[in-house]
Amino acid sequence: MSDAPEKKPGRIAEIRQAYRAIKSLDPKLGWWMLGAALLVAAIIIGIGAAFGGGWFVYSIIISIPAAFLAAVIVMNRRGNTAMYKALDGQVGAAGAALTGIGRRGWYATQEPVALEGARGTRAQDMAGAAMVFRALGRPGVVLIGEGPPARVTKLLKQEEKKVARVAPGVPIHLWTAGDGADQVPVKKLSGKLTRMRPVLTKAEVSVVNKRLKSLGGLKPPVPKGVDPTKARMDRRAMRGK
Repeated sequence: MSDAPEKKPGRIAEIRQAYRAIKSLDPKLGWWMLGAALLVAAIIIGIGAAFGGGWFVYSIIISIPAAFLAAVIVMNRRGNTAMYKALDGQVGAAGAALTGIGRRGWYATQEPVALEGARGTRAQDMAGAAMVFRALGRPGVVLIGEGPPARVTKLLKQEEKKVARVAPGVPIHLWTAGDGADQVPVKKLSGKLTRMRPVLTKAEVSVVNKRLKSLGGLKPPVPKGVDPTKARMDRRAMRGK
């Protein structure tokens, strides 16, 4: 007897699950959502009242879904802020920040593809180590380093050579995650990736992805204390898709 396929949660269930996860990181989330919902509802109803007649009733009807949408948008934004705040300073933060980027046409690794200077396989053993995460999309291959600058630069160059060997001609971008000069803040990694100019076709990306898999990779732990897959609101639920 075959196992029945796992039933996916509905949109309301997804929103409820996301709310609980985000609230554990942001205790004031409920008040912010309530404030946004009331503000939007007040503005819409106020406009309806100014026009009078049937507009007032129509504005009340419209204000309900609009207020709900405003609350979800606030939850999403505060969820992102809370997630990045929880990741700040943690080992592997760059990889955790790439969670969900796959829905935007990217192949990304949440685990490092290269590691140097680790004392073991536990999260605390990774302190001070240099690591590289890899993302592949239509703009090309993006290698993201994290850790001590000197080690990261060396490791990025090594990975660049490996990628160039299996995917010649494909653009390779080298980034370093951090808040220093010429570095990309962890909270801006995802946004910067999606704003890059595409140069490859989807078919070419698929071929390159298969070649990159031949390089293998490492699988040390993702930072503990936050589950980025739950701390980030699923935008499909917000859009109703």
